[in-house]
Amino acid sequence: SNITSYDATSVAVVTFVAFAGMWINAFIIFVICIAWVKKNSVNSNEKILLLLGSSRLWYLFILWLYNFLLIMYRNYLYVYPIFQLLVVAQRFFNFFELSVSACLSVFYCIKIANFRNSFFFYLKVKIDRMVPWLLLGSVFFSLVIGILFYEITDKPLCNNSTGRENLWKFKIKIDEQFFPIYFITGFGYATSFMAVILSVLLLLFSLWRHKRNMQTNSMKDLSMDAHIKAMKSILSFFVMYSINIISLIVTMIYSAEGKSVMMFLIYVFLYAFPGVHSLILIFSNPKLKNTLLRILPCVKGKVCMR
Repeated sequence: SNITSYDATSVAVVTFVAFAGMWINAFIIFVICIAWVKKNSVNSNEKILLLLGSSRLWYLFILWLYNFLLIMYRNYLYVYPIFQLLVVAQRFFNFFELSVSACLSVFYCIKIANFRNSFFFYLKVKIDRMVPWLLLGSVFFSLVIGILFYEITDKPLCNNSTGRENLWKFKIKIDEQFFPIYFITGFGYATSFMAVILSVLLLLFSLWRHKRNMQTNSMKDLSMDAHIKAMKSILSFFVMYSINIISLIVTMIYSAEGKSVMMFLIYVFLYAFPGVHSLILIFSNPKLKNTLLRILPCVKGKVCMR
């Protein structure tokens, strides 16, 4: 196949962004696993971060592999069942990392927000025991999404040969599944997004009540600091999540345009989202931040000489 300069640039940019995101999430996995081995235990926050980093690492790798084959070796992509397996794995890890991110926002909200409500107090006490079940539910939800995508993408290829002359027929049949594919995608995004929005609103309301009830602003308030740190993390995720959903809607509307600069930039952001948000989580976690600053002395202004 003929590789254009646009294709070569796309592969280079996507590879850089994807591998940068994989490195960031691999760092989270490494630090938490080392701490787990040393302490023989891991808290609920670290469990969520560990699964989030793992899911994003695999998601970025599969997303990179899919686009690499799509641009460089398209004929291999449509050999049964490579396309189906890549799509199922991509959707599974995508929805898994989104649902785990939503779980992290809910966890921060329940742990830090203060409400005089018996049900909320019950959640605050039981949240550590509920985290494994929330994560298991995320796995089940993502698995269902992956199976549905397999059923959708499996049908177009059943009546297809793998010859080059039939690739355009494959594309047409995939386009016929536009509504169910994007309905499932939209449902998964909307479910996680609603959990994030609810967490943001509850934390904002809790922060407002706490500030109003404070006797003096001159005293250092630990609860206020905890609220602000959680708000920074969740709000950053909220902003990026909003842009991510807008990007998804744009790809739904303009997917037929093909090779356009706008679509290329949108896809670059979709690649960058898991890595950038994980980087924000690193700098909002003292353990991860200090470890990163020790590993990267150049961040502290030192010059690596060798």
